[in-house]
Amino acid sequence: MIRSMTGYGEAERESPAGRLRLEVKTVNHRFFNTSIKTPSGFDKFERDIAEALKRYLSRGHISALLTIDRSVTEGATERQIDLDRARQIRASLESLQSELDVPGEVDLAMLARFSELFRAPEQDRTLNVEPELVRALAEDAGRSARSLREAEGERLGVDLEGRLAAMTEALERVETRAPARLLAERDRLREAVKELSEQVPVDEDRLAREVAYLAEKWDINEELVRFRSHIELFQQALSADGAEPVGKRLGFLVQEMHREANTIGSKANDSEISHDSVRLKEEVERIREQVENIE
Repeated sequence: MIRSMTGYGEAERESPAGRLRLEVKTVNHRFFNTSIKTPSGFDKFERDIAEALKRYLSRGHISALLTIDRSVTEGATERQIDLDRARQIRASLESLQSELDVPGEVDLAMLARFSELFRAPEQDRTLNVEPELVRALAEDAGRSARSLREAEGERLGVDLEGRLAAMTEALERVETRAPARLLAERDRLREAVKELSEQVPVDEDRLAREVAYLAEKWDINEELVRFRSHIELFQQALSADGAEPVGKRLGFLVQEMHREANTIGSKANDSEISHDSVRLKEEVERIREQVENIE
């Protein structure tokens, strides 16, 4: 089983500071990299959040956003009046009234319009929030994101299996065609010699040595064996239990597949094998794009 590095998870928990909500978004990255945003005073929990998320998300760029719904706790908190500020505002209004000779009185209704006069008691919202609660919240969100990454990984696995099957078919065609191209080259050389020597009998021993030299020069059996081995190892990684990340291993196998496809193409000397070599490289490139997003 493989996991994608693209995912999303969320979790909520009640706390003395209010309802905590953690949203986690992940995209592909070579290593485990985090970007964590928290409300004022909660930055001290960022390391706890990162460590908890790493238990479930071993690779990728992880963006985590912690928010707090304080509506319940604030609704139950008695608000205080800033009397000093109220006196300053009243004095300023009365001075303005006197200077501009504006009619009317500075009354309670007018002062009530200044919302800054009514405030909740200052307090540290994080005092009663335990690190264990934040870690548990992060683990919940991490599990949620990992579940989605696994689901996406299953879809990627189906696509990759199809591409591996297409490459296997191309390798079979190449293996079938490889001997035929030598026979075709032998016949071409025989006809060319006849034309140049004006129908003088062809030296079959010399021709056989030339064909043997070409057979050694064009031999792609080792490349075919290695390519099939890479495909087999790739399939084994796809069907593993998912306990360990396999993205880097798959990336290495893709590089080796590309190397073998290039060598097959350079030794082709045959239009059909050349076409299949191009198809192999196209499939390898599509797999490479997918592998970049595998954990």
